[in-house]
Amino acid sequence: MTSLLLAKAHYPVTTLGPGTRAGIWTQGCTLHCRGCLSRDTWEADPGRSVPVETVLGWLASLPEPVDGVTISGGEPFQQPAALAALLRGIRAWRDALDRETIALDILVYSGYVFSRLSRTGTTREILDMCDAVITGPYVDRLNPGGRHSGDGSLLWRGSANQRVVPLSPLGRERYGAVAGVGKTGEGTGPRVQVSVDEGPEGRRVYYIGIPRRGDMEHLTSRLDRAGVRSGDVSWRP
Repeated sequence: MTSLLLAKAHYPVTTLGPGTRAGIWTQGCTLHCRGCLSRDTWEADPGRSVPVETVLGWLASLPEPVDGVTISGGEPFQQPAALAALLRGIRAWRDALDRETIALDILVYSGYVFSRLSRTGTTREILDMCDAVITGPYVDRLNPGGRHSGDGSLLWRGSANQRVVPLSPLGRERYGAVAGVGKTGEGTGPRVQVSVDEGPEGRRVYYIGIPRRGDMEHLTSRLDRAGVRSGDVSWRP
């Protein structure tokens, strides 16, 4: 039975790809991009291991609509066997859905550049199961910062070096308009949604999406002034 180091799964996600999506975040990443907002996913913690079948069962239990599945991390490609098994399962589930018109796309984020991912047979096989990937390390200085930045904002990407790469006809239909585009208008840029989870360790607040540089510190400052203490946060060393 193949297991996946899993950081989090959430539905609905509306900030990481088009439509209403299921989000899956893997646990474990050695890239350690400066300015990463998800430092809590860096450690490859064996205690976060779950069977791929469990994740697929969660997907199958979701209500409609599900327009796509977004897989991020952590670094998904650092678990190639588990990622491949997950993608095979998602594609089988998708093929079994009784849908006449609305297709479900698969989007995977990676901090590796696309040329590296497409170089070896194992990762090429994984790419063949994706409809689109967003690749490249997060570069903090290439994230347009500040509420009044004149640099515009990036759709579904954290920094301007990252590439949106459609890999299938469905991927080209849904992601082709933003593939290779460096900037988009302010109104269509990164957005953030909030998820509150109750767990054994107490209440945790997750911010899902891709904020601009400085947005999280701005949010923390405003919460502090309102008397809401954020405690430990994943975007600080």
